[in-house]
Amino acid sequence: MKILYSDIRPLATEDGQETIIDCITEQIKKSDSIDIAVGYISKVSLEELERLVEENKIQHVCLVIGMYYIEGMPENSYHAAMKINEKWKKERIGEIRLVRPLKYHGKIFCFSNHSQCFASVLGSSNLGVIKPDASNLRQYEIDVLSEDAKECSDLKKFVDALEEDRCSANIDDIDPKALTLIHEQNVSLDGIDTVEQMPPKGVKLYFQHQTDISFELPLKVPSFDERFLDDNKHFTKSNINVCYANPRNKRKSRDWYETQMTVAKQITRLPGYPEKNAPFFVVTDDGYWFKAHTTSDGNKQFSAVGDELIMGRWLKGRLAAAGLVAPVNDTQKDTARLGMITKEMLEEYGCNTVVFTKTDQQALDDDDRKLDVWTLSFENKNK
Repeated sequence: MKILYSDIRPLATEDGQETIIDCITEQIKKSDSIDIAVGYISKVSLEELERLVEENKIQHVCLVIGMYYIEGMPENSYHAAMKINEKWKKERIGEIRLVRPLKYHGKIFCFSNHSQCFASVLGSSNLGVIKPDASNLRQYEIDVLSEDAKECSDLKKFVDALEEDRCSANIDDIDPKALTLIHEQNVSLDGIDTVEQMPPKGVKLYFQHQTDISFELPLKVPSFDERFLDDNKHFTKSNINVCYANPRNKRKSRDWYETQMTVAKQITRLPGYPEKNAPFFVVTDDGYWFKAHTTSDGNKQFSAVGDELIMGRWLKGRLAAAGLVAPVNDTQKDTARLGMITKEMLEEYGCNTVVFTKTDQQALDDDDRKLDVWTLSFENKNK
């Protein structure tokens, strides 16, 4: 048995001591098969495991996660796990499973070669130890490495039992409605002067005052395979992906958050739809408050007043917080258009429309004008 350490001051590793991350990485290099059973994971650690599996040409991998089925799972980790699980299943090398009948809080890493478990790591470390992030950067763990044949065999046998259907299920086989997804906070609107955050009670109050005047606004996006088709039919140069249109200034890319909510005439002409250039307040389902209006020919543009990035920060920020897309710093350099919002992303998120509903409430703006208050919802319909 060998003790493994974290390397965090003032308990930095000393000469002759091995870190947990170095040991796990080294054992993966020696393996053709790995089985891991932990309580918790993170999105970045999942992606790091995916990289290690691919880099070391691992032939079999199974990750069992023990706490989320009962406690709920962070939304961004869930979407990352679904994507990686699909990839491993397609490549026929492994899967990601969730323990169902109980809370499993143990942490075991088993490393095998030619069907023989030759090393195991057991201790306090969840999967996040292989790729620390802000949440566990100062979290000290201590584990042990066993290369004893009997101990390794017993631990592998235990993990094999966790992988059986009586204990766990493939994450893709679990009904999303049976799994509580914990939504990550959309921080892309933080610090915007014209946007306020509301307490949950305030949001709930406005949603309780909704009227029957309501409009469902479709989000026009291409499929993943259509993301290079630049005609208006495929919406790569308009609506939520307008940031990929030709930049106004050739030396400066459009901001990734730039968004145009283009609403069809059959909606804008319906009774009760806001008049052109008449401002109103919106309160979003996740607690943001800002002023908006409808503009342009045919009253087709729906946007926040004074900042064309706010709607994008709200919509795309939600998708980024869910782990479905990463914000792009320079859209002109995103030649693969991986930052483009697609039908597949919205399908995985569980919503492809924004619901816009009038309330019976009004509020004063900075000019002491009474403005109507509307609600905006972009909710996962699978919750």
